[in-house]
Amino acid sequence: MDTRRDILGYAGSGLAAALLPVPAWAAADPWARAAAIARNARAPVFPAREFDITGHGAKGDGTTLNTAAIASAIEACSRAGGGRVLVPAGRFLTGAVHLKSNVNLHLAEGATLLFSTDPADYPIVFTRWEGIELMNYSPLVYARRQKNIAITGKGTLDGQASAQHWWMWKGPWRGTLDHGWREGMPDQRKARAMLFQMAEDRVPVEKRVFGDGHYLRPAFIQPYDCDNVLIEGVKLRGAPFWQIHPVLCRNLIVRGVDVMGHGPNNDGCDPELVDGALIEQCTFDTGDDCIAINSGRNEDGRRLATPSQNILIRDCRMQQGHGGVVVGSQISGGARWIFAERCTMDSPDLWYAIRFKNNALRGGLLENFYYRDLRVGQVARAAVTCDFNYEEGANGHFVPQLRNIVIERLRAAQATRVLDSQGLPGAPVTGITLKDCRFDGVTQPSVIRHTAGLRLDNVHVNGQRVTRLA
Repeated sequence: MDTRRDILGYAGSGLAAALLPVPAWAAADPWARAAAIARNARAPVFPAREFDITGHGAKGDGTTLNTAAIASAIEACSRAGGGRVLVPAGRFLTGAVHLKSNVNLHLAEGATLLFSTDPADYPIVFTRWEGIELMNYSPLVYARRQKNIAITGKGTLDGQASAQHWWMWKGPWRGTLDHGWREGMPDQRKARAMLFQMAEDRVPVEKRVFGDGHYLRPAFIQPYDCDNVLIEGVKLRGAPFWQIHPVLCRNLIVRGVDVMGHGPNNDGCDPELVDGALIEQCTFDTGDDCIAINSGRNEDGRRLATPSQNILIRDCRMQQGHGGVVVGSQISGGARWIFAERCTMDSPDLWYAIRFKNNALRGGLLENFYYRDLRVGQVARAAVTCDFNYEEGANGHFVPQLRNIVIERLRAAQATRVLDSQGLPGAPVTGITLKDCRFDGVTQPSVIRHTAGLRLDNVHVNGQRVTRLA
């Protein structure tokens, strides 16, 4: 336990407020809030009109560039008051696709949207990159300030990223997959540092212009500041960067999506500054975190001061990835009321099942996380981790705060560690409850530092009931 002097002295913080107990009304039945999130998640409804992209000149031969034809179909649908823009069976090469209000982009079975690998096919737009606003290449599928939009169907969106296209812009990477970069090749590092400094200096977003020559990869799907968003049924392959990246959205549903991408930073779904989201029945097999909840990096996150909240994740399958259900690290705006249930996680290449990552450069209040009925086959590092030493660690002036994590009925067949919880001096992780959980195949002791209020209720490790983790 850290002393009162430590707590009050840490960066002159207001951490004392973070140690206040959760209100009784919230603690009584938090899952009632999860049920309300599910009830309130309503898919957009579209008029019974259909606009086939081939009627606007699109050709599914895999070589004709159909950007203009697809834009024409979307525009016609929008002008008519909305409906469904149909991508029929075939391989339709395209640049950036920009959705408009009341448009459902529907990919029929056997349809593939094959995205161009030429950066010139992605115009500069207002977007977000690693938690910071900027002007950069358009995401492959993009919408900003639209209402009632959807991407549905049994078809495939293929970003065509590979060791030859997009991925090498990452620069040095510790992944096992060859991403194409070699010493001496250009990469994102200089532009990334420039963007981060611009945000710290509060340079207006319209002056943070990147794009050609800066090597910041575009996201795959990014609805930005949109209401009533549905992404359902489709397959995602070959992402240049983050795969599903909703930003500042309200009433978001991601359902039955099959997401596979093993390139650098191929996060599966990263809701950022989102209020009200249901993510269900999805499969994630990724080169980074499967689901990562974010709310802005450093000064940009504090400037917008918008937490991600009221998010329910259920009946999903997580395979390869750094973490299954993750919060952070671009989390300066905070996060709260996050729920996950009935998910399955299993891979020797999945690092953690439940992961929190933050540091003293990000800060942010993270509170009220409820997880239950999770089935974990194998994780490589720990079943649960709370990490305030991520990247910059203690090198910052903002207090990371994480409190009230309740995990019930988690079953892990093979977890190297049960828990790796490391706060910072004067900034402890506070209030972790493990209830009716079972961890088998444990070979390493848990790591618990700067952590207060760890509670074990009917927890078994390697077949033995335990009252403390060692």
